[in-house]
Amino acid sequence: MKSREHKVTTYNLQEGIYMVKSPIRVSGTGNNVYTLRLNNKSCSCGKWQPYTLPCSHVLVVCRENGSRTDTYVPEIYLRQTYRRTYQTNFHPVLSENFWRDVPFNLTFYPPNMKKERDRKQGKRFQGEMDYRNPNSPPRCGRCRIPGHNRKNCNNPGPSNV
Repeated sequence: MKSREHKVTTYNLQEGIYMVKSPIRVSGTGNNVYTLRLNNKSCSCGKWQPYTLPCSHVLVVCRENGSRTDTYVPEIYLRQTYRRTYQTNFHPVLSENFWRDVPFNLTFYPPNMKKERDRKQGKRFQGEMDYRNPNSPPRCGRCRIPGHNRKNCNNPGPSNV
């Protein structure tokens, strides 16, 4: 469907070089120019090379030339190849009761997997309140008086009134 709206310009018929221009779409995209090299089986859109199936630019050039598109499709994707694959007879697999015993033991070990690291603790930006004078003695967390800690504090905590 896409290829019907493309415009083709032939650059070099012997080398199979064509320029294909896509139309402007309603969304504002399109109006792109692609260089197609039929003999090299490459297109500047980048879709033909990795997928090995012809892109829409190949289809429009083949339609303009009157050439067959299936000549640019790899044999593995052709219908005849599919039919040849499943042409032979397949036999069902018997249940395990009919399997022969093997003269060796198969031992399966779990894959060697690393434990995923836990989520990293976020770093908080520290202000001047976070830094304590190293010369001052530690203070109690309950009464804030220096010289002892919360565990052995005898002072009553602040009243929650």
